[in-house]
Amino acid sequence: MLDRTTLYATDINPEALHKAEQGLYPLDRLQAFTENHRLSGSPCSLSEYYTAAYGSAAFDRSLRKNVVFSDHSLATDSVFAEVQLVSCRNVLIYFDRSLQDRALGLMKDSLCRRGFLGLGSKESLMFSQHAAAFRDFVVTERWFQRC
Repeated sequence: MLDRTTLYATDINPEALHKAEQGLYPLDRLQAFTENHRLSGSPCSLSEYYTAAYGSAAFDRSLRKNVVFSDHSLATDSVFAEVQLVSCRNVLIYFDRSLQDRALGLMKDSLCRRGFLGLGSKESLMFSQHAAAFRDFVVTERWFQRC
């Protein structure tokens, strides 16, 4: 199914996009990645997906072949695709209320009916004008479903 999937990785920071596109991470971050991978229930080891050398881990290019890395600003840009899932973790906490509403509106308009929205642990839809467009899916993990 992954071969029929396109993942959009967006940011306003070109340097962050470039780093993500390269798939290089400092080795000291691998412990947390490995634990998250284990907790996800994967039947294999995360080490099967990267090569470690010179203080960095280079993730396999096959993991990025269906990823489109693109500049996108929640503050100024419009919706660019209809998607099944939006994961926007720990971004809204840096925005004031009006920019949070704008960003949540973009996410809502990007999601197809019954699509999923994941927010950060300190983020909420509670005070947004777009809250009624979502239902709780996994409240403890901040996952919501578009109505």
